[in-house]
Amino acid sequence: MAFNGFLKAALTGLALLCTPVLGSFDTSAARADILRVVKKGTAATLDVPMNRAVVVESDVPFAELSIANASIADISSLSDRTIYVLGKTPGLTTLTLLDASGRLITNVNVRVAADVSEFKERLRQILPQEKIEVRTANDGIVLSGTVSSAARLQRALDLAERYAPERVSNLMSVGGVQQVMLKVRFAEMQRSVSKSLSTSLALNDVSGSLGANGGTNTLNNSGAVTNALGGNIPAANENAGAILFGFNAGSVQVGLLLEALEQKGVVRTLAEPNLSALSGQEAKFLAGGEYPVPVAQENNTISVEFKPFGIELKFIPRVVDGDLINLELEAAVSAIDQNNGININGFQIDAFSRRETSTTVEMRDGESFAIAGLIEDEFLDNSSQLPWLGDVPVLGTLFRSANYQRSQTELVIIVTAHLVTPTRGEALALPTDRVKPPSEKDLFLFGRTARTPRGAASEVAKQDFSGSYGYVMD
Repeated sequence: MAFNGFLKAALTGLALLCTPVLGSFDTSAARADILRVVKKGTAATLDVPMNRAVVVESDVPFAELSIANASIADISSLSDRTIYVLGKTPGLTTLTLLDASGRLITNVNVRVAADVSEFKERLRQILPQEKIEVRTANDGIVLSGTVSSAARLQRALDLAERYAPERVSNLMSVGGVQQVMLKVRFAEMQRSVSKSLSTSLALNDVSGSLGANGGTNTLNNSGAVTNALGGNIPAANENAGAILFGFNAGSVQVGLLLEALEQKGVVRTLAEPNLSALSGQEAKFLAGGEYPVPVAQENNTISVEFKPFGIELKFIPRVVDGDLINLELEAAVSAIDQNNGININGFQIDAFSRRETSTTVEMRDGESFAIAGLIEDEFLDNSSQLPWLGDVPVLGTLFRSANYQRSQTELVIIVTAHLVTPTRGEALALPTDRVKPPSEKDLFLFGRTARTPRGAASEVAKQDFSGSYGYVMD
């Protein structure tokens, strides 16, 4: 094979400078069928990076050489002792050397793989603290080892995709704590105040000369007037207090009824569901029930759907980096509201009062976040009176009624996230450990409905149950 002298010299110099990998043939004639490829020692396979070249020198002159698969590697002879091997595509092929008499000198396994030296260097620069091993597999890259967080694992994969698009195999695992316990606190306070003051007036002509008989407000019917003038408070009275005055003004009987009402109410709602999940996995929680709701179908048939109510919690935690946690959260508190229900074709369907939120937040281990807050303030004033007479100063009070209502609602939802690890079962305490069923002697002779356990269970029963159970917080 004849090559241009200048090209031979250029290729030889480039290969010697860029690829200091030399092969050496055994000089013994008896062992001429063995080729040793030297690369900081002896190897049975010649490794050639893709799109890179390796120059191999032999102590035994060869006359012919051939490659089994020219699409994997390309070869050329620079001299009768020097071979230039260029990696083209990933794969494994065989290089054959023959002497001048046509006898086989040796076969060399040539393995061409992707060049990952630059990728390894970039990986060390971007993630210097991570222990990631990089290997080649055919024309792809295989990553293995343990990384400290899911975010850094994704960074390594994104970088590998730049060098081997859609040919990256991930064998890496994430170290550290990857389980998250979420503590959600629902706190709702409702306050209401209602006041009313009404005045009713009843008149009756005893002599009958006027023929007047009537009343206002509560005393606006004949039965109520008769009872009031007889000294009886009307049965329709719904107020907290009522006072009846009566007197005669000549032949006219006058009855004056004063009714007053004042109501105050406070409602406190608090729920604290706790739920744990693995990073990246969804967790659901429901403490309540399901309410049947009739649903009209075809052919005048009715089916039933069940709507959940109670305390609902659904979240997806993601441990981003170290103790930084990303949370996708949906939380709700609902209850059956019979006051706002409807009746359809004989079916009584109750309504629901519901408070819910859906959000995404980011926090560190042990931190809390107020994800929702609601303040409602309703104010209502009503005044009813007889036309014209209610506008008369002082005296118009007898012909006027007024009521006042105010309602305030305040809701806060606070979430706290913890990184947790499982613990041993015997270290946990259950609410049922506090009590044991009584014996017949304790129940019938001493009236005890429960007995305190003895031994280790007794010590467990004395523990405080205000904390979280099932996991140990770091």
